[in-house]
Amino acid sequence: MKKFLSLSVLMVLISCGSSTTSQVPASNPSATTLTEEVSSTTTLELEQPTPEEQTNIGATVFGQNQILTVELEFSQNNFFEDLLKNHEFEEYITADLTITDASGVHVYENVGVRLKGNSSMDHPGEKKPLKIDFNRFISGQNHDGLQKLNFSNAFKDPSFLREKIFFDISRAAEVHAPRTNFANVYFNGELWGFYTVVEQIDDQFLNHNISDDTGNLFKAGSEGAADLQYWGTDQKDYERSYEIKNNEDANDWSDLITFIDFINNSSSEEFENDLDQYLATQDFLRSAALDNIFVNLDSYTLSGRNYYLYHNMETGLWEWIKWDGNEAFGVFAYGINQPLSELPATFADSRKVLLQRIFESEALTNRYLEETCFLIENFFNPTYMNEKIDVLSELIDNSVLEDPNKMYTYEEFITSLENDVAAEDPFIENYEPSGEIGSGLRPNGRGPNGGFTLGLKSFVEERHTYLTSALKCE
Repeated sequence: MKKFLSLSVLMVLISCGSSTTSQVPASNPSATTLTEEVSSTTTLELEQPTPEEQTNIGATVFGQNQILTVELEFSQNNFFEDLLKNHEFEEYITADLTITDASGVHVYENVGVRLKGNSSMDHPGEKKPLKIDFNRFISGQNHDGLQKLNFSNAFKDPSFLREKIFFDISRAAEVHAPRTNFANVYFNGELWGFYTVVEQIDDQFLNHNISDDTGNLFKAGSEGAADLQYWGTDQKDYERSYEIKNNEDANDWSDLITFIDFINNSSSEEFENDLDQYLATQDFLRSAALDNIFVNLDSYTLSGRNYYLYHNMETGLWEWIKWDGNEAFGVFAYGINQPLSELPATFADSRKVLLQRIFESEALTNRYLEETCFLIENFFNPTYMNEKIDVLSELIDNSVLEDPNKMYTYEEFITSLENDVAAEDPFIENYEPSGEIGSGLRPNGRGPNGGFTLGLKSFVEERHTYLTSALKCE
């Protein structure tokens, strides 16, 4: 049951144009005791949000830059071992939750908690990414109208800012991407770590951003690259690389297969002339341009992962939605054997057929480059980017300092805002290259950055200089 308390703890809060200094609580009030035990198979029901509440979903959590305080109270003696054990099966355990945001302190009983993620689960120590489902065991329970929240652990990001900045700018450019913020997360009264809070891509996101949630929503899978290659009409041949995230009872993938068939098998003339009848093309071109500009290559551009495709039933068009931006600013670069700041504006892995076919068309390439120039002029330039980095780094400074389980030191955090940080990639020496993607690994196993994680401001300066020189944007 949801309850409201007076604001008895202080929180770090910043509006878009100003900041205030305050203290995150050192101790945590206990979550409300359950009045009755609720098993993992029991679902209670609460009233659903009103239409007005639906319109304002997430406005408090994501409406301004802030650091939430998230306090989880687990009754299980070995709760962390349970979380680790359940990760493979995406199973939740119960916890009571106290969450403090700009609106005050709110207490929830019996929320669902599980660990999430793939490579980010290899963060050293116990600071693993997680998901909270308010609605899991009490139907209709939500916070700020939101049923789920994701918590990213800044894996391979000494700045703690990559995902927030990348998605903020994506949304400012009117590209579909989740909203983000920050949180200090406590487990049973112990500060567990400083996290990035990421909006869930679900029917609520679709309603809020696209005004339609009846079509199929597919996510690029984690087991195989979702290259949009055509493998015939059998749905089973696509299930390793894509996941359907709604309409599971119908489980009809024929619309996705038809779209992929068009991408691969239409003639050059048909592809150029008819792409706008299948895809919200201009939106996709801007989204793809953002991935290139920010060298966000753990995306469709290179890895073939971390995106959603939604079939908008009102327009009949496929809409592209971004996901998982923690490796923007050139963190993921397996197989790239050149300075990342000089990655060509039309770079795409050879197996990414949608981008390859776009770049084979002069007309479509020109539309893509127009989007690239728009983004550089309005967002990706040192003046705009450095101010954003300064404002957000000031907000999170103390939380980074206090994070007991961070992957990097506080000194590396400070350095990474301006300059490169020496950091070994925990995967690269064990990486098994296959095909073109693996061909650029250096003999020392360090990749194109030479064992460094790129600094934010230095990357922006170098990438901006290269792109403006190469493109001659008017």
